[in-house]
Parts: sequence; structure tokens; C-alpha cells
Amino acid sequence: MKKVYLAGPDVFAHNATELSEQHKKLCTAHGFQPLHPADATQTTAKDIYNANIALIKSADAVLANLNPFRGAEADSGTAFEVGFAIALGLPVIGYVDGPTTVLDQVKKFYGPIYLDEEQNKWLDQNENLVENFDLPMNLMLAESCEIIYGGLLEAIIQLQRRWYD
Repeated sequence: MKKVYLAGPDVFAHNATELSEQHKKLCTAHGFQPLHPADATQTTAKDIYNANIALIKSADAVLANLNPFRGAEADSGTAFEVGFAIALGLPVIGYVDGPTTVLDQVKKFYGPIYLDEEQNKWLDQNENLVENFDLPMNLMLAESCEIIYGGLLEAIIQLQRRWYD
């Protein structure tokens, strides 16, 4: 049975235990052994980090919830885990609820953006460049892993297709 690491900010949700059980059941029902960071018993930052790194190293793939978390972009811990998995050569399927773009996310969370017509670039309220590649997230995440629209179930199905079709 292939092992999948479940990355995402779901561990911070008010119903994190319930979510992790649902996610693990979905994986098992579809023939994957779930590796979930919520199963760890560690309590210090260093120990949690080491445990999650060990889980990723033992995984065959990573399924990552890349929905915006506490802002316009994916959870920073999840982004790190995706990058680490990519560096190890693991396949990563990232999932987001629906089609959106970085421009849309920045507008939603931080207010108006404007086009600097002289430079033909989008800027935020602080005059910082806003990526405009028509991607659902920062290009480093969007280009390093496969992004699907939907939830964990759709990511599991995509991983099955990738390995078993």
C-alpha cells in the first residue's frame, strides 16, 4: 500500500481531530496508507518538525491542501512541506477549492490593486508587485506540483490516476 503524507492547515482547524479522521478514512478507502501530522504525540516545535520531516521522507507522495490560510496564500508550513517533498522527488498533488488567481486572492484579502500602466504590472496598496501568471497561487507552488480544483477526495483520485491508469 502506497503511503501519502497529508499536508495542510487542517491541523489548526477547530475540528482538527474530526477532519484528520475523515481524511485518513478517505485515504484508506482508496487504497492509500495515510501519514497524518495530527497523529504525532510530540509537543515541542523541534520534535513536531522532526516528526513531520520523518513522515514526509517515508511517504510515496504528498497530498497538500493549498487553499489560502490566514491570508491570500497557502499556509507557510504546508508550502515548506511541498517544497521539501519536491526536493525529495516525491509527487505532490495540491488541491484548492476552485479556480482563482493570485490577483483575485490579493484583492479579496488586502483590498484594491491597480495596474501600473507605465510598467504594465499589477501593484498592491503598498506598491508591491502582484504576480499575474493566471495561476491559483505563487508560481513556485503552482509550477512545482500538480494543482487540482476540489478537495482531498479529488486529489486522491488524481493520484490514483497518476499511478494506476
